[in-house]
Amino acid sequence: MKKYAVISILIIGLALMFAGCGQAEEVNVRLELTKQSTLDKIVASGELRHGFESGYMPFEMTDKNGDFIGFDIDMGKKMAEAMGVKWVPVNTAWDGIIPSLMSNKFDIIMSGMTITQERNLKIGFADAYIEVGQGIIVSSKLAGKINSYKDLNDSAYTVISKLGTTGEEAVKSMIPKAKYKAFETESEGAMEVLAGNADAFVYDMPYLNIFMKQRGGSGTVYLLNKAFTYEPLAWAINKGDPDFMNWLNNFMTQVKNDGTYDAIYDKWFGSDEWQKDVE
Repeated sequence: MKKYAVISILIIGLALMFAGCGQAEEVNVRLELTKQSTLDKIVASGELRHGFESGYMPFEMTDKNGDFIGFDIDMGKKMAEAMGVKWVPVNTAWDGIIPSLMSNKFDIIMSGMTITQERNLKIGFADAYIEVGQGIIVSSKLAGKINSYKDLNDSAYTVISKLGTTGEEAVKSMIPKAKYKAFETESEGAMEVLAGNADAFVYDMPYLNIFMKQRGGSGTVYLLNKAFTYEPLAWAINKGDPDFMNWLNNFMTQVKNDGTYDAIYDKWFGSDEWQKDVE
């Protein structure tokens, strides 16, 4: 019996030793992940580098003085303030914004980016902070003929969107028969319809609503008021960073419950006072 008791004690001791080794290894892995987190690098550097493409009203724009303004800009500044670091804007062309994040040109994309499965294969998304959808402005010469995106699904029509956006994806997948043209910026695409060179422009509803307030008075275009897609917008970071993702989601919960989010939302979506600064 004593022999078996000794063996049992040895087995238990070995089990505890291996369990201890496993726990120690897990702690080491967690510590290593923490060291690699962008969050710690931001705090250490004293800077939050905010990646975006200026020109998407009212999310990120350049005012008459050359300063960046908009909903995402204000949120980025609040985020930097909460971290106790300097806010650093990094204006980046849309078609290169994901590669720039992945090559660490900046720390986060806050630029009205829609969550898509294709993008999510490359980068991580925090919880959505706003929901939009694709809308359409249509040439007034088609009034009475075009009442839905389905009516544009004909080779007789030319439809435009911005290169590399979910608007482009929506046209290709939901209006495939129409002739399609892509433009580098949303303003170029919308103006093409306003000038009578295309039949319709597909893009995010917030931008189209503002465009119609600014340019729709001429009567040359009209807006289909109902969005025909569902698109949650979110901040994007590099994959494999649970600490930074956790911080971002907690930050969003905080600002949505302390009045900060609502104040910034009302400033950019509930008022058009800012338009005089960019026109």
